[in-house]
Amino acid sequence: MKLNRLLAGLDTVSCVIPSCHDDFDIQDLVYDSRNATADTLFVCMAGAETDGHKYARSAYENGCRAFVIEQGHEDAAALGDVPEPVTLITVENSRVALAKLSDTFFGHPSGDLKVIGITGTKGKTSITYMLQSVLDAAGVPTGLIGTAGASWGGKKVPTLNTTPESYELQKLLRQMADEGVQAVAIEVSSLGVKWHRTDFTEFFCGVFTNITPDHIGGHEHDSYEEYYGFKKAFFSLCTQAAACGDDPAAEDMLEAVPGRKIFYGLSEKNEFRAEHTLPTRSDDFMGIRFDFLRDGVKEDTFDVGLPGEFSVHNALSVLAVCELLGLRLSRAKEGLRTVRVPGRCQIKYLSKDFGIIIDYAHNGISLTGIIETVRAYHPDRIITLFGSVGDRAQLRREELGTVSGKLADFTVVTEDDPGYEDPKKIADEIASFVEAAGGAGKYVVIPDREEAVAYAVAMLQPGDFLLCCGKGHERFMKVRGKKEPFNEEECIEQALRKRGIDL
Repeated sequence: MKLNRLLAGLDTVSCVIPSCHDDFDIQDLVYDSRNATADTLFVCMAGAETDGHKYARSAYENGCRAFVIEQGHEDAAALGDVPEPVTLITVENSRVALAKLSDTFFGHPSGDLKVIGITGTKGKTSITYMLQSVLDAAGVPTGLIGTAGASWGGKKVPTLNTTPESYELQKLLRQMADEGVQAVAIEVSSLGVKWHRTDFTEFFCGVFTNITPDHIGGHEHDSYEEYYGFKKAFFSLCTQAAACGDDPAAEDMLEAVPGRKIFYGLSEKNEFRAEHTLPTRSDDFMGIRFDFLRDGVKEDTFDVGLPGEFSVHNALSVLAVCELLGLRLSRAKEGLRTVRVPGRCQIKYLSKDFGIIIDYAHNGISLTGIIETVRAYHPDRIITLFGSVGDRAQLRREELGTVSGKLADFTVVTEDDPGYEDPKKIADEIASFVEAAGGAGKYVVIPDREEAVAYAVAMLQPGDFLLCCGKGHERFMKVRGKKEPFNEEECIEQALRKRGIDL
């Protein structure tokens, strides 16, 4: 794309374009100097941990001759004395600039799609998968972008952040649009909004799930008020939206939305409501059933292939989006019944004898939630398997151990991203809280997680449920500064095969 065309609509403080660059053809945008070449535009961004302006000279040495720099960072870029002419575009905020440039470079892909943004403290991942399952089944090819990566049409692409950097986001949207995708469900994190990753994306609608204090401190948010503010700011990008009306913040969150607003939940004030929720289980199905009411009048009954009351809330949000899309809500039935979410209450194995669930629960609240959810299906025993991270968040060890000691029937304590700490030390510490909470004689410590999974699967008896918690969809274990490959699903499959069970 010609440089002048690329810069159209970009708010700049100044532009210095040498005459030899008048016909500059930009083949790509980059913000990592290692990817810079003679035909790229290097966007220097100041991050939480490093300043990309410091690498502008490296990009120059790699052949790059066109740069976007943020006002006030000219000295850090150190491009004033380079021997060859360079194009220097100065902007107030280079992250905003990257978002605008990316949107232009990829031809405003969100305009070719129905983009649905989901934000909130909990539920984002599950709702994106629910939407993809429902809309695909209803004949609307749908992609998703979020914590577990991006996927569409059987294709999967890894991503670095829950909400990818604006360049990656726009590139994914363009790929999806070009390959026949019609709708995309995106997890919109508060940090994604803060760092302008979603700027210039055209959102067909937004979804608000709930909000509780999270992501506060360190390189994230300075306060709950800031966290809340960026969640709310997202809805200024949306012309219509759905929100869980059971959350006290729902109406305020959607204050800036000019178009239709659908509030959903379990309380009578909601336009979309569920009642008569019923946990249901057969040999090949475990989920929850509910009656759907619109303005207090029953319209239909739905089955969701995920257990727990939270799955009802998530399903209601999907029905609200279907309404905004103009789809008959009955077309959501098949997709809701067959939905699966990697690492989120994921039913890995289910038979008349026992079940195995993989979940991302990694703190006291989430572990309580998954245990109570499964308890509603009246298992004979609930066996938990989990560890806790090393080097930080030590309070989680007490939370997790106490919850499992009180609520589980047996606990297998193992490792979960031990970092630079001794996995056995962490596990022993958790075990002390299990014992203090009433789990004496009802736990075992096996630091190696693969061995722990094998032990737990081998001990399963008819009526048991095994909850493998903490790793969820992740495919690695953080050990001494490295990400070592680890796949909980494969460990479970291997352990089941030893029992003569092939999936």
